[in-house]
Amino acid sequence: MAKACARHILVKSKEEADRLKKQLAEGADFASLAKKYSRCHSAKKGGDLGEFGPGKMLKAFDQVVFKKALLTVHGPLKTKFGYHLIETIYRT
Repeated sequence: MAKACARHILVKSKEEADRLKKQLAEGADFASLAKKYSRCHSAKKGGDLGEFGPGKMLKAFDQVVFKKALLTVHGPLKTKFGYHLIETIYRT
């Protein structure tokens, strides 16, 4: 079964997500921004969600993690929780 490891930053607004994505593109550290701004419990771990299989996250989240390019920040992705910036570290 496929598995992936990803990290994310969850914020309330698209504007905040866009601002953080720009900082990441300019070289900011993902884990530092996640610890400071993310509203998810994973913020304490720099946004690290660990390893998981398909169907463990929201469908839209899985679409990014299991289909989009690795080691690239994707988003903002809107879900019922807010706006996510997602980076898939690896997939098997």
